[in-house]
Amino acid sequence: MAARRGPRPSPYITPEGAARFREELTLLWTVERPRVTQGVADAAAEGDRSENAEYIYGKKRLRQIDRRIRYLEKRLDELEVVVPDAGRRDDTQVFFGAWVRLEDDEGRESVHRIVGADETDMDPHYVSLDAPLAKALLRKRVDDEVTVRTPKGVRELTVLEVAYARFDDLPPPETAPTRRWGV
Repeated sequence: MAARRGPRPSPYITPEGAARFREELTLLWTVERPRVTQGVADAAAEGDRSENAEYIYGKKRLRQIDRRIRYLEKRLDELEVVVPDAGRRDDTQVFFGAWVRLEDDEGRESVHRIVGADETDMDPHYVSLDAPLAKALLRKRVDDEVTVRTPKGVRELTVLEVAYARFDDLPPPETAPTRRWGV
């Protein structure tokens, strides 16, 4: 049995992150795996498999798909979907799922959303709940000052705004690059 590497990521995910995982799993099962399986069967029918590049690549791709399916199924079972409910929250305090507008000591603003470790690639504004910035922001309120230790040094930030819906002045998340594990 292999030893775990590093701390385990938080088991929390937003509804959007969970939906993306389920969508990817469905795509792998219903589209990608059947297409690759058919390609492997066609390549196998051509004869000698030892020198058939399409067959060899297809089998390798099938293993990658199966590995990703196993990972997604296991991870979805482990994850807890957290619905950020603005109606029950004080919109001045930072919790999981919050959008936070910050200002650094040089007057530059930045916006971040605190999400689960599995969904940070969905939007360039997303930051993992396990990241130093998110840990420093949790339970802070508007006008609180936050000190964050980063690889580039210590940063002093001020919480300007907290919301549980995307800020209107941000580009839509579709413009963000997404990582589709081999799909």
